[in-house]
Amino acid sequence: MNLQVALDRLPWDECFAVIESVKDSVDYIEIGTGVIKEFGVKIIKEMKQAYPEKTLVADMKICDAGKHETALALDAGADITTVMGFAPLQTIKDCIEVANQADKQIMVDLLGIRNREKVEELIESGADLLSLHIGKDEQKSGGLDGEHFRLVEGLSDVQTAVAGGINQDSLPAFLEYRPDVIIVGSAITKAENRQEAAKTIKGMIK
Repeated sequence: MNLQVALDRLPWDECFAVIESVKDSVDYIEIGTGVIKEFGVKIIKEMKQAYPEKTLVADMKICDAGKHETALALDAGADITTVMGFAPLQTIKDCIEVANQADKQIMVDLLGIRNREKVEELIESGADLLSLHIGKDEQKSGGLDGEHFRLVEGLSDVQTAVAGGINQDSLPAFLEYRPDVIIVGSAITKAENRQEAAKTIKGMIK
């Protein structure tokens, strides 16, 4: 089980300061959508150059122009980039095709998807890494629960990630489902002691 730290709504220098303080505990570094929108793919390139040993996730949230936007992220140094599960199937297939050619991976974001049939359709289209995700706005009315995990229950040859307001208090409930990737944002990036917060969460995962 891997720990992914999400860099969202942070200035450039702070993104690098966060990773420098938590690098010994995290496996994946996520450059958040807002950070990419603010600074462009240059921050993907510089983060990968600074931490080449880490798996770098570019949270592009692709909805269209799948081949072009996937190539933008992967050519900049990302190992994984994201496409929205509600995007057209052709877009998702195009993203996966480009990633496969580069020996990299696509994470399909299930934000807003509550239909098991849709998940199965995504897998048939080549998806092998799915992210159960409750967005920032939606967290105001609740977080991930058993209903969300039933979307991926019993699936084989598919990796799962979970994201959405996860912290030290809520983490144990997620661990029982044994996801492959735990994505944590502000519980690490806004912690008073980021290094200790990441170390504690990593210890809980282990």
